Parts: sequence; structure tokens; C-alpha cells
Amino acid sequence: MSVSEFPTKRPRASERDGRALQKGQQTKATIVDAALGLATQIGLEGLSIGALAEVTQMSKSGVFAHFGSREELQISVIREYHTRFEEEVFYPAMQHPRGLPRLRALFANWMKRTSVEIDSGCIYISGAVEFDDRAGPVRDALASSVMTWHAAMKRALIVARQEGHLRSDVNEEQMLFEIHGLILALHYEARFLKNPGSIDRANAGFDNILRHYGADVAPAAGTPRPSKSNRSIKSVKE
Repeated sequence: MSVSEFPTKRPRASERDGRALQKGQQTKATIVDAALGLATQIGLEGLSIGALAEVTQMSKSGVFAHFGSREELQISVIREYHTRFEEEVFYPAMQHPRGLPRLRALFANWMKRTSVEIDSGCIYISGAVEFDDRAGPVRDALASSVMTWHAAMKRALIVARQEGHLRSDVNEEQMLFEIHGLILALHYEARFLKNPGSIDRANAGFDNILRHYGADVAPAAGTPRPSKSNRSIKSVKE
């Protein structure tokens, strides 16, 4: 190669730094992705720098350089899980009309993700078991993510009430408690007890909750529809 074939300009330091930063971010994203896969199987407490180095075929020092501690690794996994949860459950539902249609979409997306996690595991649920009585940054990050999601669901319930799709006296906290209970029960029944039909029962339970709080809901298959004298219904504005 002649001298004339070499680049006439050397890359600026800022360009080199930018490429190095981008590569570092890509490597960290790869590690977090692998860590999330492990955590769904063995839990957040099962994560270790050594195990992750083996999975990613990196050195322990290389993995450690991106996080600095096992605790920071666990927090990064929680944040990544929350980001994916939002992308799959929350944002698609925002495309639906306000009120009951959006609330239904939120629950449907939540159920869809939960159905997949019956096999793979849910960080929110397994993490709660691991860190329910252990104070610290990991527990705080986990609880903050769950509460952020609950706040979004509560807001959807409030809007549904304001749109006239639910009774005016609805207690959003109670309704959210009951909806969340369906997800927890589904995990226990389907993942632990392996009971068939758990997903259908969870969906029927959601319809029962909506009907109880005033939504006009078609009954689940095999469920007798209450007589008009026993139910308070407000028409849903589509």
C-alpha cells in the first residue's frame, strides 16, 4: 500500500471517543439482555458477574467494568424489564380511545405478556418474593417500577370513570387491587399449579370486575348474564 492510499485525515478524538462509547453501550446492552434472560429463570438473586461472564463469553473483569457491582447489574435488569414491559403493554394501549377501550387494551396486553411469562417467569412477581423484606436500592428500583405501572393503570381507571364508562362512585384503588389480583392468581394457578383454563378464568374475572363497577360487558362464555334489575350499567361511548 502506498502512502497516498492511507487516509489523509486522522479521526478526531471526539469521533474515536464516540465510537468507543457506542461500542461500550452495545456491549452493555448485550450483557443486560443476557442477564434478563437469566433472571427470568433463576431470579434476580441468582445473577452473578461470574455466571453472566460465562453466558456472554466475556471475562469477569469485562462484565464488572460495565456495572461495577452485582447490585448495579440487578438494577439495570429491572430497568430493562420495565422498558420492555412499557413497550409491549403500555404504549400500544395508548393508541386506543380513552376510557373503557383503553382500559381493556391495557389489561389485554398485560394478559398477553403474562401468558408468555407463565413459562419464562415474571421479574415483578419473582422479584417481589425475593426482595419483599430486604431494604435497599434493588428493592427500591423494583418497587418503583411496579408502582409506576400501577399509577398508569389507576389513571386509566380514573379516565374510564370520567368518560362515564364506570360508575361515578368507583374506588380506583380497590378496582386496581382486584385487577392486579387476577394477574397474581393467574401466575400461581398456571405456573405453579399447572391448572388448565387459568387464562380464560382470568379474562372472565376481568369482565366480572368491569360489570361490577358499571361497565357494559358481554358475559364470558358459559356465564349467565345478570338481569337488568341486578346490575347498574352505563353505556360505553365507543
